[in-house]
Amino acid sequence: MQGLGVTGGAGLAYGALSTLGLAPAPAEAPQRFDPPAMGDLIGRASGKNSVVVLGGGPAGLCAAYELRKAGYDVTVLEARQRPGGRVWSIRNGTSETDLNGETQHCTFSDGHFFNLGATRIPQGHITLDYCRELGVPIQPFGNQNANTLVHYKSDTALSGQSVQYRTAKADVYGYMAELLQKAASRGALDDVLSTADKEALSSFLRDFGDLSSDGRYVGSPRRGYDSEPGAGMNFGAPRQPYPMSDVIRGGLGRNFSFEFDYDQAMMMMTPIGGMDCIYYAFQRKIGLDRIKFGAEATALHNTTDGVRVEFTQGGKRQVVDADYCVCALPPNLVGRLANNLPADVLSALKAAVPVSSGKLGIEYLRRWWELEDRIYGGASNTDKDIAQIMFPYDHFNADRGVVVGYYNTGKRHQAFESLTHKQRLAKAVAEGKTIHGEKYGRDISSSFSGSWRRTKYSEGAWVGWSGSDAHGGVATPEYTKLLAPVQRIYFAGDHLSNAIAWQHGAFTSARDVVTALHTRVAAS
Repeated sequence: MQGLGVTGGAGLAYGALSTLGLAPAPAEAPQRFDPPAMGDLIGRASGKNSVVVLGGGPAGLCAAYELRKAGYDVTVLEARQRPGGRVWSIRNGTSETDLNGETQHCTFSDGHFFNLGATRIPQGHITLDYCRELGVPIQPFGNQNANTLVHYKSDTALSGQSVQYRTAKADVYGYMAELLQKAASRGALDDVLSTADKEALSSFLRDFGDLSSDGRYVGSPRRGYDSEPGAGMNFGAPRQPYPMSDVIRGGLGRNFSFEFDYDQAMMMMTPIGGMDCIYYAFQRKIGLDRIKFGAEATALHNTTDGVRVEFTQGGKRQVVDADYCVCALPPNLVGRLANNLPADVLSALKAAVPVSSGKLGIEYLRRWWELEDRIYGGASNTDKDIAQIMFPYDHFNADRGVVVGYYNTGKRHQAFESLTHKQRLAKAVAEGKTIHGEKYGRDISSSFSGSWRRTKYSEGAWVGWSGSDAHGGVATPEYTKLLAPVQRIYFAGDHLSNAIAWQHGAFTSARDVVTALHTRVAAS
């Protein structure tokens, strides 16, 4: 083994040990997607192999893009006048009439925007691979920020107070460390920890909670200063900790676990200029001649030797026949098409329950969050209906910017869903002022809001499967049913992945469908 290490390096020696069972085998490299190529079909499949794709969102455009690599004749039908589907960046000139009948026109300053749909990309998502492949530049996204605020109701003196995130975190972690330290020192953990274990735990807790030498949390510079330290003898004025009982019962730490989530941990990324830049890049690669915008599908049928899709465009009824169809429409809308899908498939589609969610963008004439609160990105969190206030990650130190006045889901968004835009703005500003003060209601130049259940061609932000966690992980019968093609029709979308509500989920689903379809054609 020593000789192997000298001549072949540590990797070769470690591999030999693994073979002998003397070292753990290295984890296998994750299986990567193998894009289809034209050469796969040479001498096998005859004809032009046509595919019609319903929906120009993430799954539809990804499927079309990958199928084009293998030379398929692809036609994309998209009812909207833009690519991206639920990935929608709102900027100057955006105009939309929602299902409430209200029309909004965005008048943000040039270059300013907010993402009404997807806004962040985890490092592990293949969305970043497509950004690289398509030439879409990216930048960091501030998913959490120590200078933002938390604001919650409770039966303590902290109820309704705005507490800086770093302050809340220092107190919660400090008191938690103190309590665990006391429990260990008083023998409460002797049945699970040895003396050496307790010494190691004590060392960790002193650092984790910034405890005093006697194991107490008495405050910490981590929680911030009432006046910042300066030069000379200006040592600053550290903030004094809140009482332990108030911190525990006040629930200051109720949102801390957000940044621990697998798909929410920093670093997060986002395209420069808006998330929809990804889909305009897909559009360029696929070709405008292959994408029909304003094409609203009305019928979907399997035929004897292919598929037929009927749609309207410009008030005219049209038909497209193809060998196969990739249906990437929201599952809650597919059943409305005239179709010959089996009853069990239609039933499975109904098990995908749309989720209520939406956002409001507020453009301010001055960036008070930077100038007065030293907040650069991240979000303030609250138990009010607005749920969170998200600060811009772009145009730092500019003269203006767009704040997301709320991003909420479920019941908290339903409080906004049926309101007019003016009413949404008024409610959001009133709640925001209780968190960030009167400045939150000043210097507003324009705004735009959207509710996904009130948005035509979506009618939901994402879906949750009946009897399953909303973000996947359970193979319900209905979910499993839609993974298989129905004759020549394949279903694709984030709802058929274990990353529901993420672009990554839509892309992985599209890749699975492309692989299955291409394998089928190559074998025919």
